[in-house]
Amino acid sequence: MIKGLFPTGVAAVEAFDDATPAPLYPEESALLGNAVAKRRDEFATARRCARQALGLLGHSPGPIMAGPRREPLWPAGVTGAITHCAGYRAAVVARAGEFSTLGVDAEPHGPLPDGILETIAGPAERQHLALLRRRHPAVHWDRLVFSAKETVFKAWYPLTERWLDFDEATVTFDAGRATFAARLLVPGPVVGGIELGGFSGRWLVGRGLLVTGIAVAALRPAVTMHPLPDLIGY
Repeated sequence: MIKGLFPTGVAAVEAFDDATPAPLYPEESALLGNAVAKRRDEFATARRCARQALGLLGHSPGPIMAGPRREPLWPAGVTGAITHCAGYRAAVVARAGEFSTLGVDAEPHGPLPDGILETIAGPAERQHLALLRRRHPAVHWDRLVFSAKETVFKAWYPLTERWLDFDEATVTFDAGRATFAARLLVPGPVVGGIELGGFSGRWLVGRGLLVTGIAVAALRPAVTMHPLPDLIGY
């Protein structure tokens, strides 16, 4: 299901339960502390998805540790993201030479709890979502904007190593194309000498889930052509 959100070159693996045994490396198990069995199972399955995705890029299995924001720490030369929610786990990875960053998030396809939308979306966004609800009532747009902003953060953080609040990006959706655009309201990360003003992504609804994804192709600095020196007088 998730592969349709990402372009060629991104390896994606998903699981809809924790039925397949997924042993953890001791270093990974230590990250969980005294977590309950359910948390350990979902973490282990997500790590299994990540190792399988890395295998598609030619990497040997190994522990996937976590950074200060619990973000996965990928092997050198790899960018990626992991998500898990009730009934779903997934990982996406790509070579850093091909993609600067990736983001992915999955959520149950249901409404947000009361009062949450007002904390994650501004007035213009809520007006946009209200219009979408009238035109496409089958989609829980409030949950989808939450997922999109989670995905924006996952794409943002590896490039900046800084927090991004919900109110520091605005998201709009194209229902017909199943795409979204996020405009940053703070200075964006500089990639390949270019400041990113936002992110674009795709979304899908299926199997009781909402899934959002972002893939930013690697940007390379433009080559500056310097004029030849004036040779008169040499």
